[in-house]
Amino acid sequence: QAADSKREQFRRYLEKSGVLDTLTKVLVALYEEPEKPNSALDFLKYHLGASAPENPEIEALRLEVAEMKEKYEAVLEENKKLKTKVKVY
Repeated sequence: QAADSKREQFRRYLEKSGVLDTLTKVLVALYEEPEKPNSALDFLKYHLGASAPENPEIEALRLEVAEMKEKYEAVLEENKKLKTKVKVY
């Protein structure tokens, strides 16, 4: 009976956290897919990943990429100016 109680607690936890609802939606989408994908697992991974909250590490990397792009543009501009100065000499 203790195992049943733990199972029920876990089920309520999954339900409360939205896991059951999300899994159900993805499985229904797979079921309703007219042309079944070769890999059901890849389908699930893709659709679960698309609806997952943003990973803080990914957001940090996006910010870093944006900063690097700005620095790159500044370096290109500086390079252009220096090339112009070199042509004068």
